[in-house]
Amino acid sequence: MAIYHFSAKIISRGTGRSAVAAAAYRAAERLHDERLGRAHDFSNKAGVVHSEVMLPDCAPERLANRATLWNEVEAGEKRKDAQLAREVEFAIPREMTKEQGIALARDFVQREFVERGMIADVNVHWDIGADGEAKPHAHVMLSLRSVDAEGFGPKVRDWNSSALLQHWRGAWAEHVNERCAMLGIDARIDHRSYAVQGIELEPQHKIGAAGARREAKGEDAERAADHRAIARGNGDKILADPSAGLEALTRQQATFTHCDLAKFAHRHSEGGEQFERVMAAMRHHASVVALGRDGRGDERFTTRSMLTAEQRLVHGADQLASACGHSVSRGDVAQAVAVESARGVHLSGEQRAAFDHVMRAPDLALVVGYAGTGKSTMLGAAREAWEVAGYQVRGAALSGIAAENLEAGSGIASRTLASLEHGWARDFDRLTPRDILVVDEAGMIGTRQMERVAAEAARAGAKLVLVGDVQQLQAIEAGAAFRLLAERHGAAEIGEVRRQQAEWMRAATRAMARGDVGSALADYARVGAVQSAEGRDTARSALIDRWDAERRSAPAGSRIILTHENKEVKMLNDAARERSQPRACSASPRCPDRARRAGVRGRGPYSVLA
Repeated sequence: MAIYHFSAKIISRGTGRSAVAAAAYRAAERLHDERLGRAHDFSNKAGVVHSEVMLPDCAPERLANRATLWNEVEAGEKRKDAQLAREVEFAIPREMTKEQGIALARDFVQREFVERGMIADVNVHWDIGADGEAKPHAHVMLSLRSVDAEGFGPKVRDWNSSALLQHWRGAWAEHVNERCAMLGIDARIDHRSYAVQGIELEPQHKIGAAGARREAKGEDAERAADHRAIARGNGDKILADPSAGLEALTRQQATFTHCDLAKFAHRHSEGGEQFERVMAAMRHHASVVALGRDGRGDERFTTRSMLTAEQRLVHGADQLASACGHSVSRGDVAQAVAVESARGVHLSGEQRAAFDHVMRAPDLALVVGYAGTGKSTMLGAAREAWEVAGYQVRGAALSGIAAENLEAGSGIASRTLASLEHGWARDFDRLTPRDILVVDEAGMIGTRQMERVAAEAARAGAKLVLVGDVQQLQAIEAGAAFRLLAERHGAAEIGEVRRQQAEWMRAATRAMARGDVGSALADYARVGAVQSAEGRDTARSALIDRWDAERRSAPAGSRIILTHENKEVKMLNDAARERSQPRACSASPRCPDRARRAGVRGRGPYSVLA
């Protein structure tokens, strides 16, 4: 099961730490420590599946070398109690493959740390625990000083703020949940405390590698003892009230199998005897409802509380669907369409049908469409009509990025659903009868959260417009609420992809949205946009030949080469630089032969040739 873990700490010289030693251990490398005059060798350490230094654009290329980076950090700090680096550690869902987990970590680090100006030393570990289960996680060492082309500058105090740490904690949960939904993984994590979530169990401490080693040697390991004590206490709580465990389990997934139940019981029990009792108490509790076997032949279950949440959602949605309190006159609609036309925005037939649907529909309206079909453009026209009619239009989405995209694409002022619900819980910024709430990417919203949103809209007499794709994404929280409502109340559909201009590209996009990746790649292959080669060496040579030809024909242009392995990065770098040497055109700031622009910057699975 996916678990939430995100921690941050400072690596300080005052506690006897060395940034070089810390980096060597996390990367499983041998690094020479210039300050201490000795080497730190951890090259025998196993479990490191990915290691790279990610640089912001302003950083000098030399700092992509791990030894150079952390020796410069050590040399720049003079105090005996100096803070050297910040380390962030987070758990990666074990439901992901190694490639998916690495991409998940890299994307988060790039967006939250590197784009803020930090240098990030990223190491993904894929350890296997004593129970045989993978325990994937990432260690990220971050620089504390600003950096420019010359090197390090002053420390950035804003990076130490507790508000920023809280943002990172929430952003990691949001990032993981969004990626799990995109990959069709039926799991979610929550950065909130158990108490805030309404879960009666106690969160467990992380034992850590050092504690595990002490325990294996028979030495005292305080964290390990605490971990087992909490697990035993949680097991006792579940035995006293199995519904507490079932509630915690279904916070992450709407349905579960025997295997899911066993994993949960193993984590929240101590010893085989208590594990068996916890399993039996939860499996045979009166609230468990058998759903039959799924497509893989596994028997699935849910709880009566989940079914009750669905019933409340259906009731709230039915209440909205039976109300018609937000009419828009034909004149207001015509004025809005005229305004959009004056801006050069012309709705297609499907977009206009969806526009008319949300205009005339009752206080619940649903729009289904693939990515790239112009849903935001349609919503921009709808916003114009609603505002002309005197309504206040508010937008929301599960993730911050989705909320930003909704606002940018439609002009609807948007926030995250968590932000809205936080205010509602404090009786602040509640919906009113003059409000129209537009929720984007509704397919990612789970049953419980959708029920709360629908209940708030029904209470206020507001209008609720849900926009999403029932095929592209799975719900992040437990339950596929959007699909349920679309099947029950119907929805306007936009199927024509407008983001791509060529028809074959549109067909490929639709195939991707359906999960038919093979068909989409075949479409690209037919027009020569996908090329194959016999063997890696042949492919590598052909790739460099094409890169070299394109850079010579268009020196001012940009191009990119992506690869999954660090050893491929080096090989492609060397080949590209060898091709670049005969041409000396360093006078051009865009020339690919310039030393800092010639090759891959050593950034791992998605490293680039500029």
